[in-house]
Amino acid sequence: MDQTRIRAWWAHRQGLDGSLAGKSAAEVLQRAGWARSVGGVAPYLTLFSRAGLSREKVDTAVANTTIHELPSARNCTYVLPASDFALGLKLAQGFAGEMKTAEKLGVTSKEIDKLCEAVVRALEKEPLDPDGIRKAAGKAVRNLGPEGQKKGLTTTLPVALGKLQTSGEIRRIPVNGRLDQQRYKYTLWQPNPLRNFKLSEDQAYTELARRYFTWIGPATLGEFQWFTALGVKAAKAALEPLKLEPIEKGDDRMLLPGDRAELEAFRTPKDPHYSLTSGIDSLVLLRRDFKGLLDPKDLARQVFTEKQTRPLGELPDLPSHAILDRGRIVGLWEYDTASESIAWVTFVKKDKALQEAVLRMEQYVREQLGDARSFSLDSPKSRAPRVAALREAAAD
Repeated sequence: MDQTRIRAWWAHRQGLDGSLAGKSAAEVLQRAGWARSVGGVAPYLTLFSRAGLSREKVDTAVANTTIHELPSARNCTYVLPASDFALGLKLAQGFAGEMKTAEKLGVTSKEIDKLCEAVVRALEKEPLDPDGIRKAAGKAVRNLGPEGQKKGLTTTLPVALGKLQTSGEIRRIPVNGRLDQQRYKYTLWQPNPLRNFKLSEDQAYTELARRYFTWIGPATLGEFQWFTALGVKAAKAALEPLKLEPIEKGDDRMLLPGDRAELEAFRTPKDPHYSLTSGIDSLVLLRRDFKGLLDPKDLARQVFTEKQTRPLGELPDLPSHAILDRGRIVGLWEYDTASESIAWVTFVKKDKALQEAVLRMEQYVREQLGDARSFSLDSPKSRAPRVAALREAAAD
């Protein structure tokens, strides 16, 4: 099947064709999938690029817990709609996380259980940041000394906080209400979203698979494995009840049975529809195959990453945020705080619609976000070489 049509289909299913305009944050995440959060602006860009949602509306949705950032697939943090809170938490429970490291340092499950009880007692009074919890829990928090510091675990508190989060007992709330700045307090989660959740772990993975192939099908078993961190046997077991179908004989990309006829009837829109998204937008990240979103001639395009220039097709992930047109990556962009403007390069001819799309995102970032960090450690200083490289490439 023609890759141009499949790319446009993915963009359509992801709501990057204007079909989610005016929808709520929760509705966008239900349709497009969970938004990866790594301390950057990705969740905001997800919601603005699809529904035009302001930062204020997104922050209000977080405050009202109609969406929330919590550990879920692979125990990584995503922003989820309320309808998926319990499912996400259930999936996160299958990963030991920092407990394995703690056990190597002599920490027992019994010790962590006692600390969890102390944390809950402390939060019964008011939400607290980690320092406040540490003080309130007192001797129940143990310093793990130089060995713990070497392993990146200085005290037992992160282990307890992680366990309480995945069990739905507590949740973390951003201090200033924003998703792109990693300063949190913790509060009790009442009622616990897992209270009436009955699915087993195996059933939960099948439900995740149903969502996954709705968000980003056609996709392969391997792509689903990457998203879930499941082994081959477990991934196949999760998919089996769905009765997925290959898009064509001999093609390992699969669809939900009900989507096959829709894809066959779908036609690529004739007119461009440009969207500026994050480099880890769900269109890119769910399958972790951005190369499938490139025109073949763009695979050899030289781009700046880290301290060198390399062919785009040789990179494991996008080096910058993406510019998309009907599912195809047609450019890259970064925000330049010094000039309060977007530095960008396009792989196609600039037209009025593309320039307007860049200006819309530029205004949004400048007036509502202030910056467009890719992740928590991204900064104007570390980004400066990428900004300069984009401007140079655009001038050629």
